Amino acid sequence: DNFTGAVEATQHLISLGRKRIGTIAGPADMAVGLDRLSGWRRAMYGRPADLVAYGDFTPEGGASAMTSLLTREPDLDAVFVAADIMALGALQVLHASGLRVPDDVAVVGFDDSMPAVPPLTTVRQDVERFGRMLTWRLLAEIEGEEGLPPSVLLPTSLVVRTSA
Repeated sequence: DNFTGAVEATQHLISLGRKRIGTIAGPADMAVGLDRLSGWRRAMYGRPADLVAYGDFTPEGGASAMTSLLTREPDLDAVFVAADIMALGALQVLHASGLRVPDDVAVVGFDDSMPAVPPLTTVRQDVERFGRMLTWRLLAEIEGEEGLPPSVLLPTSLVVRTSA
């Protein structure tokens, strides 16, 4: 549930009292990127939601997007990053800029897939459960099972660590 995970991550940043919250979104041509961006926008309802930069699910893409956000808004105090791998690049840029995480800028990622310094607050997806569901779905389709749901929505959970 990329949408709800992004909402929960952004609401966490809001609950910390952060005011200028940006996002590093995934590619605009990928459903996962769009869902996470939509979740961020929903949580930001009634607050400024103009700080969006796009990355390509690489550390370099996250670094480039973080640089763009800081150029546009030097007073940025939080960022929701649509993937932990992009958050690694964002953390490098923040560190190189002399900004302290989470004191100056709080960071939340998505996937719970990468170790980071400081330890990254992130949205966890149960990849084992995802794999089981994917296998079930594939076998059911191969066997010609009818009436399968068009999609399956798996829950996510926020894992709070040092970065936010």
